[in-house]
Amino acid sequence: MALQKISSGLIRAALKTRLAQSSYTKRALWTLPQARSLHSTGHKFQQTAPVPRPVPLSRLSDNFLDGTSSVYLEELQRAWEADPQSVDESWDNFFRNFVGQASTSPGISGQTIQESMRLLLLVRAYQVNGHMKAKLDPLGLEEREIPVDLDPGLYGFTEADLDREFFLGVWRMSGFLSENRPVQTLRSILNRLEQAYCGTIGYEYMHIPDRDKCNWLREKIETVVPRGYNAERRLVMLDRLIWSSQFENFLATKWTAAKRFGLEGAETLIPGMKEMFDRAADMGVESIVIGMSHRGRLNVLGNVVRKPLRQIFSEFSGGTKPASDEVGSYTGSGDVKYHLGTSYDRPTRGGKRIHLSLVANPSHLEAVDPVVVGKTRAKQYYSNDKERKKNLAVLIHGDGSFAGQGVVYETLHLSALPNYTTGGTIHIVVNNQVAFTTDPKAGRSSQYCTDVAKALNAPIFHVNGDDLEAVVHACELAAEWRQTFQSDVVVDIVCYRRFGHNEIDEPSFTQPKMYKVIRNHPQALDLYEKQLIEMGQLSKEEIDALHKKVNSILNEEFINSKEYVPNRRDWLAAYWTGFKSPEQLSRIRNTGVKPEILKNVGKTITSVPETFKPHRAVKRIYDQRAQMIETGEGVDWAVGEALAFATLLVEGNHVRLSGQDVERGTFSHRHSVLHDQETGERYCPLDHVIINQPEEMFTVSNSSLSEFGVLGFELGYSMENPNSLVLWEAQFGDFANGAQVIFDQFISSGESKWLRQSGIVVLLPHGYDGQGPEHSSARLERYLQMSDDNPFVIPEMDPTLRTQIQQCNWQIVNVTTPANYFHVLRRQINRDFRKPLIVMSPKNLLRHKDCKSNLSEFDDMQGHPGFDKQGTRFKRLIKDQNDHSDLEEGIKRLILCSGKIYYELDEERQRLQRKDVAICRVEQLCPFPYDLVQRELKRYPNAEIVWCQEEGMNMGAYSYIAPRLTTTMTALGRGKYEDIKYVGRAPSAATATGFSQVHVKEQREVVETALQSAPINFP
Repeated sequence: MALQKISSGLIRAALKTRLAQSSYTKRALWTLPQARSLHSTGHKFQQTAPVPRPVPLSRLSDNFLDGTSSVYLEELQRAWEADPQSVDESWDNFFRNFVGQASTSPGISGQTIQESMRLLLLVRAYQVNGHMKAKLDPLGLEEREIPVDLDPGLYGFTEADLDREFFLGVWRMSGFLSENRPVQTLRSILNRLEQAYCGTIGYEYMHIPDRDKCNWLREKIETVVPRGYNAERRLVMLDRLIWSSQFENFLATKWTAAKRFGLEGAETLIPGMKEMFDRAADMGVESIVIGMSHRGRLNVLGNVVRKPLRQIFSEFSGGTKPASDEVGSYTGSGDVKYHLGTSYDRPTRGGKRIHLSLVANPSHLEAVDPVVVGKTRAKQYYSNDKERKKNLAVLIHGDGSFAGQGVVYETLHLSALPNYTTGGTIHIVVNNQVAFTTDPKAGRSSQYCTDVAKALNAPIFHVNGDDLEAVVHACELAAEWRQTFQSDVVVDIVCYRRFGHNEIDEPSFTQPKMYKVIRNHPQALDLYEKQLIEMGQLSKEEIDALHKKVNSILNEEFINSKEYVPNRRDWLAAYWTGFKSPEQLSRIRNTGVKPEILKNVGKTITSVPETFKPHRAVKRIYDQRAQMIETGEGVDWAVGEALAFATLLVEGNHVRLSGQDVERGTFSHRHSVLHDQETGERYCPLDHVIINQPEEMFTVSNSSLSEFGVLGFELGYSMENPNSLVLWEAQFGDFANGAQVIFDQFISSGESKWLRQSGIVVLLPHGYDGQGPEHSSARLERYLQMSDDNPFVIPEMDPTLRTQIQQCNWQIVNVTTPANYFHVLRRQINRDFRKPLIVMSPKNLLRHKDCKSNLSEFDDMQGHPGFDKQGTRFKRLIKDQNDHSDLEEGIKRLILCSGKIYYELDEERQRLQRKDVAICRVEQLCPFPYDLVQRELKRYPNAEIVWCQEEGMNMGAYSYIAPRLTTTMTALGRGKYEDIKYVGRAPSAATATGFSQVHVKEQREVVETALQSAPINFP
């Protein structure tokens, strides 16, 4: 359309400049006369406006674009009159419309092309900026300057033009310009625009660069038929609003001093959500995962997700009592009531059932966002929801956090990435118009708190929270958008907090003007009841009966709450049935694989189709890998990992690995996805391990450059189904601190707080090799410090009774062989519980000549190197590789270490021929392998005990190992804390030096000190 190709910005600038000088704009922004309401499109002036004379284009004082353009238009018109075929088809249609209308409609005979264009610009101005004039603030406090481009006077129109008829034309648009009414009066046009865009819903969608999407919204917004609900629907909405309001009133009456972060001031959220879910269910949604912070959470739990009210009331009265001492009654540490989650199968108004789950979350606002999205993506995988229309994520935000928290954008920008998309998330912002005590002008730089969503081309519906029907309409429209276009959408409910940040807070300290208004402001429920009574749809007596019914149920549930004792804790979802809680014994399983399976999958993962042309260096790597499988020798780190993935796939498990650059690997070692050097085609050998392997059964995906968002996503993914190995790899280990909230609030403590297990694997490249302070340490000490095992108590270590790992919050390993890495990954799946695994993964060991394993260490054959008394499994401690007996009294020093430092120590020991030194590798740092360390202490009864590490004394494993090693030594009578000799770098603020020569010197000193002939001084 030629008109649309003209820059609206240039047009507007020209209009402002020219019309500022004209008589049309030498007055304030004008409105239609009060007697002629904008909401009465049928009313006309008593006398029609005079028919104006046509004005030649060149004589207009307010040039449409500039002088050149108007001359151009005149020339274009003359050329068309001479020969219609000489102009573009769009201009032919344009001029043809004018000629046709002029001959039959005298009211528009004098209409100029510029007037038509100005009118279209006015329509567009309302579509773009009408929301700025919308009545969004229920308190009426917001002062917004109405954009000048909503003033008809800017476009040369006066009140005398109100009843003139104008030709709008028939455009390839939906909504306002699509009707078969090309001629309308200016009054009716303005009425329609005001109704559509300046009521209690403000629409932002013109930033979306997709014509079909904009047209779809225009049809919904600009429809002639006003939004309307029948009496039955209104009764349902009223009932839901009564429940929302009475729930908060009841809690406020019974527990006056308790924090509950109530929904007062935003009660319409509950009926809005319910209507949204009903509409989503009608359009095919079967499961909804909800994430939200604390405000209104109890109301959502009770009224939307249907957590038993007696249970909520019981938690208010002192907390949930542990069920009993029966097996399976593990309760963890618990959490405050407004952080807890639940799930429920809820019937909908349309007669369907929909599964709702509210994910538990910490006080860290928005941190739950990526977790919810990841869990939703996992649900889509397991339910084969390829169209992503059966499973939906709904996130409820606060206005301050939506604008201020970076994880909001990190989550938003996952929305269209192929391996992270969920087909759109519905975002609901409970817009309090204040963040705790911070006013919007101090809390964000943008007009709206939702402006960040424009970066993703999401439509945004701002709605007055006091208008229940408007809230319901916006919520239903959001559900329809998501199911139609599979993309994100935002509903911004502009409301207020009646009682401040929480119920015992005094908001008038910082917002006195706002709270003076709030104290006298009626509830949304009062407003809607009054509206229904005035409409004659309900009587006061009928409304009172509804209130009485709700209050009766609330009181009954309150009475029952006093005797409420929870049954066996609801702590695992359906897929998790049969998995063990931390106090239940889980049998330890072997992780070795049959040799023939290893050979078969090994050939698959090292083969490339004959027609595929990878980079020659990558081809050489794959040829070497094929040789490793063929000979069974020299298996490196990448092949060990690939074998773990492949064998788990063969066993029917889902494997997903994501992170920055994981397809190739940060250190160019993995090469799980190959690229044809001629066509650019991609090939992933692990996609072809089994015949007709399902799509996404193995997923490896480079992520966006995000830690917080992506790790949260993968955590949520891992929580849905235990039969999946979900891994996240940091580009370098220290970059993981960008996701510290996920580690602190979710991974390390989620099972204890919320009774939710996860088997997520976190790979953190770690090791000192001269790359400087930011690329050396994964901050091992931080993860060990968050471990919850008691350093002064040796737990039951008998293999048939051991629950040490189950009772620990997570596992931390620093593995040194490909075979052990293979087994620790397989161990994650081959047991009856799930526990997070933190891996200090190597860098230079990826290609180290000695960091190799034989294929026989991966299998389950008795007599092979990896097979011991229990079978083939992960080795928590690797004993000295010299052929030592069970008692070696001649060994003078036992060096315990972890990670790559072992290879440097072993190399130096060989160089010095120190046969009186034993080196043992503690592969599993947490939980500490007391039994295996005791075994080694008994083997070397006369040895000096050394802990050696690369890191500084205030880093690495030393502060974790020392007390546990002391406990182990004390139990055997081998000494005290002072008898542990520390060898490593000195304490330091930075993790490592940035000078390569200093690094070499420091590393050399560590190795030499550990193997010096003289005794080592403590520390």
